[in-house]
Amino acid sequence: MSNIRKNKTSCIKMGRKKGGTVLIFLFLSVLGIFMLFPIYLIFVMSVKPVEELFIFPPKLYTLRPTMNNFKDMFEIIRQNRVPFSRYVFNSITVTVSVTLFQCIITSTAAFVLAKCRFAGRKLISNIIVISLLYQSNVIYIMQYMVMAKLNLIDSLLAVILPLIASPMGLFLMEQSISQIPDSIIESAKTDGAGLFRICWQIVMPNQKPALLTLIIFAFQSSWNVQSGAFVFHEQYKTLPTVVNQISSAGIARAGIAMAAAVFMLVPPVVVFTLAQKQIIETMAYSGIRS
Repeated sequence: MSNIRKNKTSCIKMGRKKGGTVLIFLFLSVLGIFMLFPIYLIFVMSVKPVEELFIFPPKLYTLRPTMNNFKDMFEIIRQNRVPFSRYVFNSITVTVSVTLFQCIITSTAAFVLAKCRFAGRKLISNIIVISLLYQSNVIYIMQYMVMAKLNLIDSLLAVILPLIASPMGLFLMEQSISQIPDSIIESAKTDGAGLFRICWQIVMPNQKPALLTLIIFAFQSSWNVQSGAFVFHEQYKTLPTVVNQISSAGIARAGIAMAAAVFMLVPPVVVFTLAQKQIIETMAYSGIRS
């Protein structure tokens, strides 16, 4: 009898465990569909003809898909006095510069905060955490005043310099570097290695997942940045700024706006897909400390 009761109890526990797993799977599936729904709408709207955009109630599919929205988008950009290649060059310059300098500066600062002992280290770390609460829109006015004092308005430096400072990247790198045992750092110091050599020849080669995550965040923030707040000359504007100007011309260009959104969405999605595994690993390490 005792064996029968144990078997029944184990079967009930197994049933509850499987039921909980199914519920979790269903919940995550619904959540995933909910998160993918806006992306689906962007793609559908980008291939809808103009007459279908004004159908009410709006449909979640298109009856006659077309690529005219993409053709019209490139045609409008081609009509500008500044070549389309110039906008692409500006965006690539901003993206590459921000990604490169943000990785170098953020990694070095994170190493100092994680592995060096000095007065005020904890205070600086707390300030970085608090700064994560503020969006970039809050400091736009201050950024503009600083760039105006430095005579950098109407130049790409006015877009690049504010993006180099990344509290989120610094926080993630600090959490990741803190996982390295202090004994490795002490052994390197005993062998005569300086802090700069320890940082870039010992610590950073073991931080590839965190660095790839930082590259993703830097690429996304710099690729999608709009330079209209600091740049007014057309030849220095980035591609997202021009795309936003086109899409804000009225509701008749709603399809062109969606086509532009798809065009701007592709590069970050490709880069994120290639480095997805490293991002998940870095987030797991950061969660251990936090």
